[in-house]
Amino acid sequence: MDTAAASAGGVPGRILGEDGTTVPRPRTADAAADAISPAAPGPLRRAARHLEERTAPLRAARLDPYWTAGFFFLCYALLSLTRFRDMSISSWDLGIFEQAVRGYAHFGAPIVDLKGPGTNILGDHFSPVLIVLAPLYRLFPSGQTLLITQAALFALSVLPVTRAAARYLGRFPGLALGLAYGMSWGVQKAVDFDFHEIAFALPLLAFALEAVLRGRWTAAVCWAAPLVLVKEDLGVTAATIGALALLRTRRASPLPIALVAFGLSATALTLGVLIPAFNGSGSYDYWSKFGADGGGATIPLDTALRTTLWVLLPTTGLLALRSPLLLVALPTLGWRFLSHEPHYWGIDWHYNAVLMPVVFFALIDALPRVRVATRPWLRSYAHHLPAAVLAAALALTTALPLSRLTDATTYRTPPGVPAAERLLDRIPDGATVESDIRPLSRLTGRTRVFWTGDTGGLAPDYIALQLRDNGTARQALADAAVRHPRSTYVVLGGAADLLVLHRTSAG
Repeated sequence: MDTAAASAGGVPGRILGEDGTTVPRPRTADAAADAISPAAPGPLRRAARHLEERTAPLRAARLDPYWTAGFFFLCYALLSLTRFRDMSISSWDLGIFEQAVRGYAHFGAPIVDLKGPGTNILGDHFSPVLIVLAPLYRLFPSGQTLLITQAALFALSVLPVTRAAARYLGRFPGLALGLAYGMSWGVQKAVDFDFHEIAFALPLLAFALEAVLRGRWTAAVCWAAPLVLVKEDLGVTAATIGALALLRTRRASPLPIALVAFGLSATALTLGVLIPAFNGSGSYDYWSKFGADGGGATIPLDTALRTTLWVLLPTTGLLALRSPLLLVALPTLGWRFLSHEPHYWGIDWHYNAVLMPVVFFALIDALPRVRVATRPWLRSYAHHLPAAVLAAALALTTALPLSRLTDATTYRTPPGVPAAERLLDRIPDGATVESDIRPLSRLTGRTRVFWTGDTGGLAPDYIALQLRDNGTARQALADAAVRHPRSTYVVLGGAADLLVLHRTSAG
């Protein structure tokens, strides 16, 4: 009998030695085979050993970032697609960006009628990066295409964060920070807020900052420069990355200097020339939210402090403050806190997503130095912080969007949705539709959709709306008559809380 497979009087973890005594079972390289009972047949142990050997490359440390990114892609995509299926879209942003991408996909201008009839979105926010979605959208013309792409972009940013953390801190602290970043509250709130162009900024920032940490300045410039195509304010962020590179090299390197000049020049050109050229008013509409003549209140000190602590405390334990990489967060925080718009000040929606790669890379940069600090308590704090940050992310997730993936009701289609979809399907392709938020996700891909009350005098063929606060069909018809007094509308149908009106005549 094979002594390696024999049991020692039924004592777990021991085998019978050659002299008749029992000795501890040796640890073998094939953990899967060790897990099988010693009495298991030889073929079963050989199969387990073979499986262990074949799958060993998949468990290599170098693949941790890829598995982590893949895991979060599935989570983000599932969260977004279940919300889309339930018609629980929370804003008009998905419709806005779908109209823009649809324009590109059909070799036209990014016209977004939801922002006003004939509005070119480049005159609102400068995000020409959206054109890269056109081929994919042409193949799969749906808002779900944008949501899946966003999930992939957010998940892609997990890869450099996890990889850099493992490189400088070790495998398991790196994996902890990668998971914490994927679950960070800023990313989760952005995933839950439909689609937004800043999805492109996260991987660009993450790869750029990884290159900065490694001193790869050409790569850093190449990753940071395209930020100017994502949104008009991110040119300043790109310039800050160039300044950071100069700070770390301590010499006048040409590439970082070029990035600083390029980022600032691109921002000035975009705000002063490009956006006004595409804007019907010949200006940048958001200037009114800044400056002394912008009206409204300035951000209260306690609100600014609260938002800053949310950005730094649960994500980095405040140690990000010990890294110059945190400077890259200043342009985004600056324009938000200088604005008179209260929506920019808080922790909701997508506004904090671009800060998450920055603060995590600042933490990765700071931790190796703090781990060898002269103060014992500080060294201990640094060694335990990755686990603490992961624990904080897990605790916060119980009240954040990803927690819905653990709820069985998330995977059940609400009873009213199929009927609502059948109702909206009665609106023919190519029709003009006036709509509010909830029906948008089913209409922008195949009809010309306007925002309720903003059709530029055009009487749409259909009106799709969600009845709220005990609203009735009679009230909806009366409101339609006020907005379009020269047209007559009748009820096409209703389902759940949705109502569709059809224009029968025009004066």
